Amino acid sequence: MADPGRARRLAGRIKQIVATGIETQVKDPRLGMVTITDVRVTGDLHDATIFYTVFGDDGERAASAAALESAKGVLRSEVGRQTGVRFTPTLTFILDSLPDSAKHIDELLAVAAAADAQLSRVRENARPAGDEDPYRKPREDEAD
Repeated sequence: MADPGRARRLAGRIKQIVATGIETQVKDPRLGMVTITDVRVTGDLHDATIFYTVFGDDGERAASAAALESAKGVLRSEVGRQTGVRFTPTLTFILDSLPDSAKHIDELLAVAAAADAQLSRVRENARPAGDEDPYRKPREDEAD
């Protein structure tokens, strides 16, 4: 079991190598605008999970996934050549769902902001239903 620092350094290096390899070596026309967002390497340094995003619709995502799957061998051999580790990690490409989650959160925040704006418009000319100060106060003795 390798130390976590070494796994983190290897993950960063794999991220650089794969991003450069996609840009320079992979000439597949199915490959869209792919961005490598994160790489995670297991503790034994045998498996690397590569998270990526694709700019475009679902068809372009599927085509890019197929292109990355077919270029996996070329990218793995490039990782092995440039890192110099004893065992070259296997590469697994996973579409990163973070941008979709962020878009959903932005939509929810917009709905909350609209509800806050409507509530502030309703409150503008509102008056309390009862007294101005609804809290009880202790009686003041007249004799004191």
